[in-house]
Amino acid sequence: MNGRVLRIELKRSVAPWPGVVVLAGSLAVFCLIDGIWWKGAAGWTAQWTSMALWTRYLLGFWWPLVVGMGAVYGLRDSRARTAELLTTTPLPAWRRAALPAGAMALALASGFGLLVLVGGVRVALGATTYTSLSWLPISLVAALSLVAGAVFGMGVARAVPSVLTPPALTVLFLLTALFLRQSNEGALPSSSAPNRLALLFPVTAEPREMLLTLSGSVHLGQTLWLLGLLATGLALLSAATRRARLLAVAPVLAGAALALLILPAAARDTYVVDKAAATLVCDGPVCVTQANRSHLPELAPRGKEALRVLHDALGDEAPNSVREDTELRALGDNRELSGDVVLVDFDDPLIAKASGDELTRVLVAQGLAPNCAPRTAWEGGGQADIPAQSIAASWALGYHQFEPLQRPDTYAYSQRTWADADAAWQRLTALPPAEQRSRIAQAHAAALSCKNEIAALTGETSA
Repeated sequence: MNGRVLRIELKRSVAPWPGVVVLAGSLAVFCLIDGIWWKGAAGWTAQWTSMALWTRYLLGFWWPLVVGMGAVYGLRDSRARTAELLTTTPLPAWRRAALPAGAMALALASGFGLLVLVGGVRVALGATTYTSLSWLPISLVAALSLVAGAVFGMGVARAVPSVLTPPALTVLFLLTALFLRQSNEGALPSSSAPNRLALLFPVTAEPREMLLTLSGSVHLGQTLWLLGLLATGLALLSAATRRARLLAVAPVLAGAALALLILPAAARDTYVVDKAAATLVCDGPVCVTQANRSHLPELAPRGKEALRVLHDALGDEAPNSVREDTELRALGDNRELSGDVVLVDFDDPLIAKASGDELTRVLVAQGLAPNCAPRTAWEGGGQADIPAQSIAASWALGYHQFEPLQRPDTYAYSQRTWADADAAWQRLTALPPAEQRSRIAQAHAAALSCKNEIAALTGETSA
């Protein structure tokens, strides 16, 4: 009988619509917009954890809206002028509250679950071979937050049956989202508000670093807080007296108090490195993280060939290993370069799109003139180093003419820039072989010191 009533509730009420909005709206954002979530190693379908974090990030839009839609649903009895009648029926108040709350919870859990399923299928069919269940708590807490927010909105609307309640709740939660919003501009995502307070809002920052995940204390603290919010919503839905409504506030206050005791106070304890994903997997001198081990079969032979070329070009000063760059950086910070290692950043579009001989050439360029500024979808500073890298790689590989790593017609540089690079190539190749080797060594040293490699190649004073 309860199942039949629940099916009627889902069929004839607005309960399914919040779930439809979350599912359809999220897929529209992800699939119809060519946004940052499609780019880099932390894209929404690149890894399991980044998929969970991207879907959780969208709660910044959906959570306030779901709370408001729950409040609209909670006004149903008041709009129909049956609230007083229903309180006189022999059916217990908690059972009357459980039916609409259950319908709303089922719709939201199904909608968000289908969204995660779509992302999960795309990750499973993608290039990654790293599988872990550490992403699951991120998505479970997200689903709980949607259910708790909707039921809380229903309860508040039942306690304050006004047409202004739904928009007031939506605006309040939107303003809270703006105040507690986390930024990913630092090495670790953080908020301008106190960290514990910011974590009461279950929205994550846009994932920028593939190896970062949420700590266990964040999952536990947010779960307690959201369970308190859910319990208060259910209590307000079934409360028939003013005293019961006042007592209904106790669960959310208790949940918030417990959460504030458990949630970390600092950003370094909020977002932590997934140690299993960050474990290095090596093939000789070429190493990548476990999360990116699918790149190793192609990278290993190309990396070994690049190291051989680099040894011929730089002698004893050449790098002796190729390793994935796992350093956490704030946006705009320079990379930490070393003359002993060729750093591979899979967020670098030149590396991500290269294969075969082109990958060898890019690795040689990184070894001879590594870009000090990062070159990612979030940052484009390293593009300024492409001309010098192209010259150095062309020289080391014995090319008879200057070959850009990225073709001029697809690269946002002026014709004058490429003309200057071609002139630098002509001046370099006109020198005796010993002097050419010396200029390449100077450019290598300049790149490691974040100075002008072109100036070193042409013999000018580096800046």
